[in-house]
Amino acid sequence: MPISTIGKTACTLGMSVDTLRYYEKIGLLPPVARDSQGRRHFAARDLRRLRFIQRAQRCDFSLDEIRVLLESRSCRDAARPEVARLTQQKLRDVQARIAELNLLQQELGNLLQRCEASGQGCPIIDRFDAPTK
Repeated sequence: MPISTIGKTACTLGMSVDTLRYYEKIGLLPPVARDSQGRRHFAARDLRRLRFIQRAQRCDFSLDEIRVLLESRSCRDAARPEVARLTQQKLRDVQARIAELNLLQQELGNLLQRCEASGQGCPIIDRFDAPTK
């Protein structure tokens, strides 16, 4: 695969140029090759690493967690327990958020029902204005 400029890489991956620079700055991406004018040129290995980062982000891993995952790529068998632990924690976090969202859905549904059943005033605003216990 030919070497790609920062603009073309950003466009190909749907990332901003600033994000690519930031990843390099914080060490998530190793220093990228540069030409004599200092312009970055991304190789196929850089694009593979950036796609890995994107996929991990879509699974809600933080940049620090992604750093651990990236480091684990070189010794997959030895890293398996740590990667499994990180993934299990991420799954628990997602399950907790889903439970919170389910409660929120119920609360909003109840508020909307009260609003639709009310002949006057605004039960939603009244609920938000109510003193806490």
